[in-house]
Amino acid sequence: MSEGSQRERPDVDPEYDHLRGEGEGVDPDALTDLLSDYALRRDDHENAPAFVIRPDDVVEVLTLLREEAEFDHLSCITPQEYEDRYESILHVTSFDDRTREVSLVVELPKDDPVSESAAPVFRTADWHEREAYDLVGIEYEGHPDLRRILLPESWQGHPLSLEYDQTQSQIVRYGEHANPLEADRRTDEGDTMLLNVGPHHPATHGVLHLKAVLDGETVADVEPDVGYLHRCEEQMCQQGTYRHQIIPYSNRWDYTANLPNEWAVARAIEDIADIEVPTYAQVLRTMATELGRMLGHFLALGTFALDIYGEFTAIFQYAFRDREVVQDILEDLTGQRMMFYYFRLGGVCWDLPEPRAEFIEKARAFLAELPAKLTEYHDLIVTNEIFRLRTVDTGILEPEVAKSYGCTGPVARGSGIDYDLRRDDPYGYYEHLDWDVVTRDTCDNHARVLVRMEEVEESAKIVQQCLDLLEDWPEDERTVQSNVPRTLKPDADVETYRAVESAKGELGIYIRSDGTNSPARFKIRSPCYHNLSALPEMAEGEFVPDLIASLGSLDIVLGSVDR
Repeated sequence: MSEGSQRERPDVDPEYDHLRGEGEGVDPDALTDLLSDYALRRDDHENAPAFVIRPDDVVEVLTLLREEAEFDHLSCITPQEYEDRYESILHVTSFDDRTREVSLVVELPKDDPVSESAAPVFRTADWHEREAYDLVGIEYEGHPDLRRILLPESWQGHPLSLEYDQTQSQIVRYGEHANPLEADRRTDEGDTMLLNVGPHHPATHGVLHLKAVLDGETVADVEPDVGYLHRCEEQMCQQGTYRHQIIPYSNRWDYTANLPNEWAVARAIEDIADIEVPTYAQVLRTMATELGRMLGHFLALGTFALDIYGEFTAIFQYAFRDREVVQDILEDLTGQRMMFYYFRLGGVCWDLPEPRAEFIEKARAFLAELPAKLTEYHDLIVTNEIFRLRTVDTGILEPEVAKSYGCTGPVARGSGIDYDLRRDDPYGYYEHLDWDVVTRDTCDNHARVLVRMEEVEESAKIVQQCLDLLEDWPEDERTVQSNVPRTLKPDADVETYRAVESAKGELGIYIRSDGTNSPARFKIRSPCYHNLSALPEMAEGEFVPDLIASLGSLDIVLGSVDR
C-alpha cells in the first residue's frame, strides 16, 4: 500500500500502552489482567479473545475497555439461545487499530434472560439490543426504549428462539400516533405536526417509514421505522449448508453492490473451517469486489442527485451509463448481471473469460475513460449551486457521534474517521496494492458525496493493478479454488466474527458451528442498519429538505437494513 494509506498512530497513555498492538492484534494476557475483576472465564473465538462476564457488569466493562484501552467501536451484538442458556455477545474493537478485538460473552439464564444495556456507553447498542429483544427474546435493563424494531409490536414470540412456532397465526394491530416529544422539549410558540415520510419507495431509498415531528418547517424529532422488508435472512442461512446454499443469499442484502456480501460470508466460513484461498483467487476476488464497489457508488451518486434537485435526465442517466459498463464487465466475468454468486469457499467459481485478452482490454478501456467521466460528475454535481446549497453544512455528523453509533464506510470517512477494513484488517490482496483511504473532515452531506466519488478513483487504481497481475500470471499457477470437501462440517462450538469493507461500510458475519453442515447461529452485521440509526443526530434541527438530503447521503439499501 502507498504511504498515503498508512495512518499515523495517536499518542497513547503509557499506563495501557501494553494493551495496544502495532497492527498485530491485542495482547490476550494484558486483557486478562485488565478484566481480572470482571471475567468469569475465557471462551476464545477464532477472531479474538473472549471473556464471559456477568449480566450486571456490561456498562462497567465496556467503559473500562473504552476509557483505559481505547476500544471505542462496538461493532456488533450477537444474541443467541442454547438449550440451557441465552448469550449476548458484544464484539468490541478499535477505530484506530481494527486488529485489536475482544468479545464479551454475557450468559443469561433460560428463565430470566435479562442483561444490562450497553446503550449508556455506545449509542449503537440501542438498535442492536432492540433487534436482539425482537428476534431472540433477550431483555436489556436500562435500555432507553426497548421494543420491537423489525416486527410489529403485537407479534407473538421471537422468530430466532428455539421454541418459536412458525405455524402460529399473527395479528398485526394498528396503533395511534402520539407526539413523541417530551413536554420539556416543546416550545410555547410553536405547534408540532407529525409527518409520515414513506414507507412508499421513491423518496426513501426503499420501503422505509420516517416518523418526522415538525415544529414549523424544522425537524424536531425523527424516528426511522424499519422492518418492511424483513425476510429473516439469518434464519434462512442457518437452514442452508455451508458449501453452496449460504453465499447466494448474501447477494440479496445490499443488492446494489453485492460482491462484498459474498466475501463476508466466505471469509467467516473459511475462518471456522480453516480453508486457505490461493493467491491467484485472492487477486480475482479483489478485482471483482472493487468493480462491485463502483456499482454501488455510481448508483449512490445518481440517486442522491435525484434526492437533491430532481435531476434525472443528466446526472442520474450519466451515473447509470457508467454503471451499465461495469455491469457488462461483471456479467462477462461471473455470468450474471445482478445476483453474481461468483465467490466459492476457497476461491471463486472460475477464471477470467476466454479470450482473456479481450476481457482485459474491455476492462482497461473503461478505466481509461473513467477520469474524464469523473470530471463530468464533478462539473455536474460538486460545482452545482443548488447542490452545494443543499449539501454544504447540512446533515452534520460529528466524528465522536458517528463512532458511538457504529457508523462505518463513506458515512464515517466523511466525518474524518480514518477507518477502512481493507487496510485495517487486511484480507484478500489489498495489502499488496497501491491505493489510499479517502477521508473528508467537514462531516456534512457534501463530504459523504465527495468520499464516494474519490473512492471510485481508488477502486479504479486497484482494478488496474489486479488486471496487470492477472495478465502476467503464469498459466500453470492460475488456481482459482482450493480443495474444499463437498460436505463441509466444521468442528462443533467454533465461533468467529469476520467483516469486510462493503460499499456501505463494515459488513460483518458471526458464525457458530455445531458439527453439522449448517451453522447453529448466523448473525449479519449490516452497515446500512447502523448508519441509518444515526439519522436523527443528522436531521434534528434541520429543515425538511435537509432531512431528505441527509437520508440520501447515507446510501442505505433496505434489503441490507432489514435483512
